[in-house]
Amino acid sequence: MTTDSGTGLEPEGSGAEEGVAGELPKGWVRATLGELGEWFGGGTPSKRNSNFWTDGTIPWLSPKDMSETVLVGTQDLIHESALRSSPVKLLPAGAVAIVVRSGILERKVPVAYVPFEVTLNQDMKAVVPYRGIDGRWLAATITSQERRILAHCRKHGTTVASLEVSRLMELEIPVPPLAEQHRIVAKLDDQLAHVEVGEAALALAAAKLDDLVHAARSRCVWPTSGNSLPEGWVWGTVGNVLEGIEAGKSFTCLPRVARDGEWGVIKVSAMTWGEFREGENKALPPEREPNPSYEIRDGDILVSRANTVDYVGAPVIVRATRAKLMLSDKSLRLVPKAGVDKDWLIEVLLSRPVRSQYSAAATGTSDSMRNISQGAVRSARIPIPPQGAGQKRVAAAVSDAVRRVIPLKAPLDEQAYEARRLRNALLHAAFTGTLVPQDADDEPASALLDRIRARRATDIKPAKPKRAPRKASQAAPETSGRPVPAGTQDTLPL
Repeated sequence: MTTDSGTGLEPEGSGAEEGVAGELPKGWVRATLGELGEWFGGGTPSKRNSNFWTDGTIPWLSPKDMSETVLVGTQDLIHESALRSSPVKLLPAGAVAIVVRSGILERKVPVAYVPFEVTLNQDMKAVVPYRGIDGRWLAATITSQERRILAHCRKHGTTVASLEVSRLMELEIPVPPLAEQHRIVAKLDDQLAHVEVGEAALALAAAKLDDLVHAARSRCVWPTSGNSLPEGWVWGTVGNVLEGIEAGKSFTCLPRVARDGEWGVIKVSAMTWGEFREGENKALPPEREPNPSYEIRDGDILVSRANTVDYVGAPVIVRATRAKLMLSDKSLRLVPKAGVDKDWLIEVLLSRPVRSQYSAAATGTSDSMRNISQGAVRSARIPIPPQGAGQKRVAAAVSDAVRRVIPLKAPLDEQAYEARRLRNALLHAAFTGTLVPQDADDEPASALLDRIRARRATDIKPAKPKRAPRKASQAAPETSGRPVPAGTQDTLPL
């Protein structure tokens, strides 16, 4: 990647948020995100009404689409009838979309600029910038504030990681003049293009490495062509090798990690990343009575009962854990039958054929939270080797194969870290005023914000008429959510 000298690039860890409290560049001003545009939520048209999801032409944006900084489309399309009869609204082109409910918020905040008309699902929010605010600049600014958002805008006590939108809208950011916003976007496009080429190559290499691991696992765990199996192996189900499945309980917890000596309840994220993370827990209030039967023990095999489609049903083995951690209602403990090797069971549960069965069996309309039943966990079809030495040999073969691949991962991780460092450094420079020069001829951002604030102060919306009481014999009235006509963005408040 090439950069200009003197751009003020900073290493990872000195985020752009540090520039918020300091002196601003000439012509800049501070404002909250809520002041810079109109905010919208979303919803899901009823899946029971097939008309809403047949021959659709209207993009419906959900967290699974948020893989790029500038979107080119959505995986799902809805019919225009859904706009008249469901909670969704059609937003004009140029909105900035943000994921506000998803397991991914444990580690990052997906933000994207949407250059086309779009509707949102319930796990998304979007801000349509007022005139004078460049949407591409706003999306990049919100991305640059990721650490602040995760630190100060996270909801507490929720099963799925979520953002408090009111706090997000109150987040204060530095705003440059409009002309400088345009220059920042152009410079970022040029510089980040080099970073993105490298990131794409790294992602491809990581995917191939992941394929290699799964291929090694499959050769050992699924040594079959069609329905034929090696001698001594039999076809069965996960339920055939389990003594039972134990479920946790829903607890109202404190918004912090359990301290030493306190009881805690694990979060979904404790089982999400391929290993058990005991630090991903919430403290049980001291007045609540813990149930020791839910306590997690060394050697437990845990499964996430509710998670994203990629992680629902994903297993982890607890190699070691602190005392006084309990299962939550989103976690299951699989209890193998006597003689079943736990390491073999983990490997077969991690295999792609089982993961595919669990993903297909998961229910729920939200991409951020799919659910799998105990029955679905039990019913997954698997090849079962002989107990004892047979299962141990399979587990050892997988471990040996994976061990040979792991050293290839370290260089990729190092390069991915470097790419993140460069990206963060560019964003830091952009939003502290050192990426592009200021121009004394630019209209100050204070004049722009004054116009926005003045218009918002006088833009009094008429009170909504009261709805007449619904009679039992009447059909349900249509909900709001009419399409936003083309050009609406030009009429948004200044």
